[in-house]
Amino acid sequence: MAAEGSGDRMGRRIPFTVPLILAAALVGFVSRCEGGVTSSFVRKTEKTIDMPIDSDVFRVPPGYNAPQQVHITQGNHDGSAMIISWVTMDEPGSSKVLYGTEKHKLDSSAEGRYTRYKFYNYTSGYIHHCNIRKLKHDTTYYYAIGIGHTVRMFWFTTPPRVGPDVPYTFGLIGDLGQSFDSNVTLTHYESNPKAQAVLFVGDLSYADNYPNHDNVRWDTWGRFVERSTAYQPWIWTTGNHELDFAPEIGETEPFKPFRHRYHVPYKASGSTSPFWYSIKRGPAYIIVLASYQAYGKYTPQYKWLEEELPKVNRSETPWLIVLVHSPWYNSYNYHYMEGETMRVMFESWLVKNKVDVVFAGHVHAYERSHRISNIAYNIVNGECQPVPDESAPVYITIGDGGNLEGLATNMTEPQPSYSAFREASFGHAIFDIKNRTHAYYEWHRNQDGNAVAADSMWFQNRCWKSADKNECSV
Repeated sequence: MAAEGSGDRMGRRIPFTVPLILAAALVGFVSRCEGGVTSSFVRKTEKTIDMPIDSDVFRVPPGYNAPQQVHITQGNHDGSAMIISWVTMDEPGSSKVLYGTEKHKLDSSAEGRYTRYKFYNYTSGYIHHCNIRKLKHDTTYYYAIGIGHTVRMFWFTTPPRVGPDVPYTFGLIGDLGQSFDSNVTLTHYESNPKAQAVLFVGDLSYADNYPNHDNVRWDTWGRFVERSTAYQPWIWTTGNHELDFAPEIGETEPFKPFRHRYHVPYKASGSTSPFWYSIKRGPAYIIVLASYQAYGKYTPQYKWLEEELPKVNRSETPWLIVLVHSPWYNSYNYHYMEGETMRVMFESWLVKNKVDVVFAGHVHAYERSHRISNIAYNIVNGECQPVPDESAPVYITIGDGGNLEGLATNMTEPQPSYSAFREASFGHAIFDIKNRTHAYYEWHRNQDGNAVAADSMWFQNRCWKSADKNECSV
C-alpha cells in the first residue's frame, strides 16, 4: 500500500501522522521514483466470453411497454438535478417522471422527451430522457416511469451540497462490456456499499465488435447494467467503442447510438459537445475529456479546457479529477502511446492546476503511476523522460471491466520508473474522499473477497497539504 496522507471514514479533518521510519522510507521511495511493483498474482488463463443473448441479466422486464435500460446521471453542474433515461419498445408511451421523497407519495413530476435512431438494419426503441431539477441535496428520492402502461419505480440519493469537507465516495469502472467477467465485475462493485456514484471511463457495450455493429447489444447492455445505473448516477466518458463509425455499411455519423442513448449535462459547463464537460459533486470537480474528438490547438475541446481549468475553485471543490479514455502513461504493449498526443497537448495544464488524479481506461488491465510529469521537453534540451513532480496527478488505468476482448497481459519490460503498480486482472476501484486533505483509494480484483484491496493508496490533496492553507490560491 502506498501512502500520501490520512483521514477518518467519517470525513472529519484529523492530523496526519506517519511513523518517522515509514515517512523517511516513503520520501526516499517517491523522490527516486523507482520502478514499482508488477503484481505476482497469476489469474487463471481462460477465454473471456460474452454472455448469451438469452441470459437472465438481459431479461426484458414484464408488462406491456415496460420501461427498460433505466439509467441516471447528473443533470446540472452542482448535483441538484438528475437526468432519468429509459427505453420503451412497444410504443412511445409517456416521457413523464413522477418523483418525491416518500415512496408512496410521488407528489412532483417532470416531462421529458423521447428520440429514436436507425443504424444499418436496426431501429431503436423509444429512448426517453427527462431532467428533474431543483432537487434537495443529500436526499433520497423515489421515482416512477412508464406512466399509463407498466409503471416501474426506482430511487436515488442526491449528493451533499458542494463543499470542501463533505465526504463522498466514487466507484471506478471502465471497458465493461457484457461478458461473464463483466458480470463478475459489476456484482463485485455492487457488493461494495461505500460507493455513491460511478465514474465510468469509457467503452460501454462493445456492440461494434458484433457484425454490422449489432445495436441489439446496446439494448442488452442497458438491461444488464440497469441494476446499478437506475439507482446510482454513472458519469459517462466516451471511448473508441462508442464511435460506431462504419462507412462500409453506410454509417458515417460518429457516436450515433451513444448520443441518442446517453445524455450528459454538457451545456451546464459551457461545453458545445456531450463528449467533454465538467460537473461538481460534493468535494470534487470532475472534468471529462474526449480521446476521440479533436483536441488540437484552437479546437473546441482545447479552447473549452483552457477556459475551464481556471474556473475550478479549490476552496469549494478541493479535489480535481480528470476522466479520459486513452491513458497518457501506459506500460503495457496494448494501445501503447495512443494517448501521447493528448498528453503533449494538455499535461502541462494539469500540472499547473495541480490535478489530483487522472483515471483512464482503454488498456484492459490495471496500472497506477507515481506522481510524475514529462513537460520539460522543448525539442533542443533532450529532457524527454518523466520525472517525479509533486504538482502532477497520479495516473490510474482502470480499463479492466471484463469485456470480450480479454485482458492485456503483455507488459513492457523492465517496468518503467513512473509505474508504481500494475496487474493484468479484471476489477473495479473506489475513490473515497474523506475531507479536503485526504482521500483513500483502493483497487479490487474480481478474484478476491469483497473487502480485499489488491492495491491501495492514501491521496494527499495537491492544494490542501494542511486543512488551513490552500496552496493553489497563493
